Amino acid sequence: MKNIILLGATGSIGTQTCDVARRHGFRITALSGHSNVKLLEELSREFSPLYAVVGEEYMGDLKTRLGDTSVKVVPESEIHSVAAQCEGDTVLNAVMGIAGLRSSLAVLEAGKTLCLANKESMVTGGDLVNAMAKKTGAKILPVDSEHSAIFQCLDGNKVKKILLTASGGPFYGKKREFLDTVTPEDALAHPTWNMGKKITIDSATLMNKGLELIEAVQLFGVSPDKIEVLVHRQSIVHSMVQYEDNAVLAQCGAPDMRTCIQYALTYPERKAGLAKELDFASLAALTFARPDEDTFTLLPLCRKAITRGGNLPAAVNGANEAAVDAFLRKKIGFTDIFRVVERAYEKAFFIENPTVEDIFETDRAARRAVAEEY
Repeated sequence: MKNIILLGATGSIGTQTCDVARRHGFRITALSGHSNVKLLEELSREFSPLYAVVGEEYMGDLKTRLGDTSVKVVPESEIHSVAAQCEGDTVLNAVMGIAGLRSSLAVLEAGKTLCLANKESMVTGGDLVNAMAKKTGAKILPVDSEHSAIFQCLDGNKVKKILLTASGGPFYGKKREFLDTVTPEDALAHPTWNMGKKITIDSATLMNKGLELIEAVQLFGVSPDKIEVLVHRQSIVHSMVQYEDNAVLAQCGAPDMRTCIQYALTYPERKAGLAKELDFASLAALTFARPDEDTFTLLPLCRKAITRGGNLPAAVNGANEAAVDAFLRKKIGFTDIFRVVERAYEKAFFIENPTVEDIFETDRAARRAVAEEY
């Protein structure tokens, strides 16, 4: 029986990971969630983990709910030690945002396999994460659909180009004048994927693709100029790799995150999955187009940040997290997200080789810079 530690169990990726665990009889030895105590109780009763990690202010409630079980309830401040020390050599990190970075480092330091759904680990601290993996020999297996696709297409030969696909979000083809009128409800209506609120807004601004570009640079060791973003509205081709002879390998499948979650958990084996089978004969067309970077300016900003490197990807990530939160609370408009993130990037103090603490201070400074804009 495979033993899995699941960080971020109550989010979209976490709940779909539970689907995969049910399908294959995997044991979840520890799980975490910030505030969804009801779902944490349900999952704890179903999977009987050794530990359930929850936000400090919710510990009393969860302890009461699980008082008749053997599950040990621990605070989020101990999530890193739980991830590193709990039984299980595979950890799926689906924590949202930069909060997942320390856990990724702890998992790799312990020599465990890291199934990475927390893209911010690579975006903000990719150099540190890669260095830790190299030091201990631990594996990093990507869970994001695009990076899983790239990983599956790599064959050991020299890569000429990575073709990173994007759905284009709900506002594909729209200009700034239209985007000025967008509400949070509009932006949350994604055409193909079922995701959490933050990542759905990032898809609408194309910031998500910018973050994925940074992640691809760090995961696969390629320069930013070797990554081409293509809008693919059907979300069937999850990404592609082009080789020196111009042959292109593509990974295709239904838009279902459980496929890439399962592949990370069962790698290198493939097992019967939960996603529906593709019927190519029923597909009317597969289309590709270049993104409108003049309108959706956060994508080129991310390319600029990773080209310079250092702590600048952490600056744009932190600013974006703060801006999306402000937009969802209706403190700023949709196009204000572009403006305030760009301003925070311009204000960032550059550190070429940041420490973990430098990265978190950069994040805090970027959030302060956003708060000053509204």
